[in-house]
Amino acid sequence: MNPKRLTVAVIRGGTSTEHDVSLASGDSIADAVRHLGHDVVDVLIDRDGAWRTVDTMGLSAVIGVLQGVDVAIPALHGSRGEDGTVQGLLDCIDVPYVGSGVLSSATCLDKARTKLVLAAAGLHVAEGVVVRRTDGAAAAARRLSSAGLAGRLFVKPLRGGSSIGVGLVAAGDDVEEALAAAFESDDAALVEAEVVGREVDVAVLERPDGSVVCGPPLEIHPDPGEAFFTERAKYGAPGTRFVIPAPLDDATTRALESAAVTAFAALGCAGLARVDTFVTPAGIVINEVNTMPGFTAHSQFPQMWAAAGMPYPELVATLLSSALTRRRVACRR
Repeated sequence: MNPKRLTVAVIRGGTSTEHDVSLASGDSIADAVRHLGHDVVDVLIDRDGAWRTVDTMGLSAVIGVLQGVDVAIPALHGSRGEDGTVQGLLDCIDVPYVGSGVLSSATCLDKARTKLVLAAAGLHVAEGVVVRRTDGAAAAARRLSSAGLAGRLFVKPLRGGSSIGVGLVAAGDDVEEALAAAFESDDAALVEAEVVGREVDVAVLERPDGSVVCGPPLEIHPDPGEAFFTERAKYGAPGTRFVIPAPLDDATTRALESAAVTAFAALGCAGLARVDTFVTPAGIVINEVNTMPGFTAHSQFPQMWAAAGMPYPELVATLLSSALTRRRVACRR
């Protein structure tokens, strides 16, 4: 880590349905930055999209503050934050930041585009189809029928996280209701065939020297009262368990790491990503790739690195160092 005392902007909140999750991630990150001996500039995006710091109000004023920091951490989840919009703003004002750039962030938040890139890279993904709010019930039904999806289906907002608006239904009459729930968060939904397998996450980290490594995989055991890893199972159900490392044989662990690193590279990720997978008898299926996963000390990504012997402040220090190193390399080109 650069020994220089840094001024670090931690950007949190946002207008997405994951506003509260972002607040928690940002608070934890800010505490770690202070623990490392750096100065924190707290940048809050309100639910209505207003930007502010302790001393300034309004986006134009906050941009002036951001131009004076050494590096930013966009601790934002969901649309207008994790989708490349804030990354684009930081690029325009020449502020280095932790995490993936505009194109990678936008691609990874869009679940359908993520699947296209992953499939082109030779990775396995669930079969699915996009349904848009403007399609109407009859057109949506035709699209689902032509896709040939059968059995139980996951219905997800196309661009969103934390399982908000996600439903698991049987193919048929229940799909329309699940689509309506997904459309509360987005104007498009991804309908996927259920993948039956063990739910295992992989934490991918870019070191300052540019090497990419994986933490020990984490297996998710949702609360028995939940049908899947729902929003409640993630944030409120007492029976949810994370097992680190996931009890997998060496060959499966190596295959998971290889798939995660391949996904990271194919999607153009930088800094960090959490690659969510299903381990099935037929092989590994990539579910989603999160460029800014939940980041409290109790979140999956930091827990995986803690199990690898990297405490939370050291993890944040690595991310800061990697972001600044990428900037120095880019400036030499």
